[in-house]
Amino acid sequence: MTQLTRAILVVLDGVGAGANPDAAAYGDEGASSLEHCAQAVGGLALPNLGKLGLGNITPILGTPPSTDVQGSYGRMASAAAGKDSTTGHWEMTGVVLQKALPTYPHGFPADLVARFEGAIGRKVLGNVVASGTEIIKQLGEEHVRTGSPTLYTSAHSVFQVAAHQDIIPLDELYDICRIARDLLTGENAVGRVIARPFIGRPGAFKRTEHRRDFSLAPLGISLLDVLYAAGKEVIGIGKIEDLFAGRGLTQREHSETNGEGMAATLRWLGRDFTGLLFVNLVEFDMLWCHRRDSQGYAQALRGVDAWCAQVQSAMRPGDGLFLTADHGVDPTFRGTDHTRECVPLLAYGQSMRAGVDLGTRASFADLGQTLAQTLGVGPLAAGTSFVEQIMDVL
Repeated sequence: MTQLTRAILVVLDGVGAGANPDAAAYGDEGASSLEHCAQAVGGLALPNLGKLGLGNITPILGTPPSTDVQGSYGRMASAAAGKDSTTGHWEMTGVVLQKALPTYPHGFPADLVARFEGAIGRKVLGNVVASGTEIIKQLGEEHVRTGSPTLYTSAHSVFQVAAHQDIIPLDELYDICRIARDLLTGENAVGRVIARPFIGRPGAFKRTEHRRDFSLAPLGISLLDVLYAAGKEVIGIGKIEDLFAGRGLTQREHSETNGEGMAATLRWLGRDFTGLLFVNLVEFDMLWCHRRDSQGYAQALRGVDAWCAQVQSAMRPGDGLFLTADHGVDPTFRGTDHTRECVPLLAYGQSMRAGVDLGTRASFADLGQTLAQTLGVGPLAAGTSFVEQIMDVL
């Protein structure tokens, strides 16, 4: 079978492609991130992604279906419980959770908070469910005055700690979050502990790009583990290191913006390696979606579209490019939560077929199984490979 030398897997964090089959169970029936964003901004032209088939998988005003698609295209439904970055990334690498990670709609248990305060030597503020921008508006001034970090959560399995960088320096905030990660085990094993630094003065606080995620290690053997064991390179860019707790990676580059992540990807494509280049572009979710900012979301998509042409130019004959997402965050939807959506699936390479409609896959894990097969490892525990549809099998 023809195999790839290098697979480039790019996750557009929060870019959904229409409601998941079980979206109603999550209160997300009708969500469609790409479709609704394009409508909200009066049209969204994404010519390079369109050539790869993006407009063929979901309606995008301004990016119509292409009759001359350069790659293969489809959507993937999520089979895992939950709709956050951790479960989405794990699922696409073959680890499919049957039970959602714990959430805290009424805040964290008092005994857990007391143990956390004792371990970090500080009292905390908050311990509520809140959006990140609102919590610093409400408690930022008190935090600055008292030095107490602000603890909050969301609808997802997250333990978030916000602190002003002048009050609690970044390194100390990261240490506080590592302590929390060590405490959050057993029934309280949340998916991610997130450091949320901010700057500014009361009335004008602003979150910075120095967010860090401290994730639970995958609850199973992932594609990264299998590639690592086989002696392949596994290079994580963006928050990949955080989402996999550093496991299965041979190289890591912690970019904090889409621009940094895109530049790092191009640098790595200029180097020799065999294996997986795994990229997360975080700004769709981190900056625009939760704020329901369709204009910002659209501009970030335009940036990725222009960059995509550069990636294609840098690719070698044995390379394969795979673009997808980990969940949706429809910027026009009610509330500020993630949305339970299918995600795009685009595949392109000189040794790969063009114009193949991959339909809607039953699980993100189909992508991991395909990558394992094309890179000569596996099989993984979950997922159905579509390699025979996109490549010649000998």
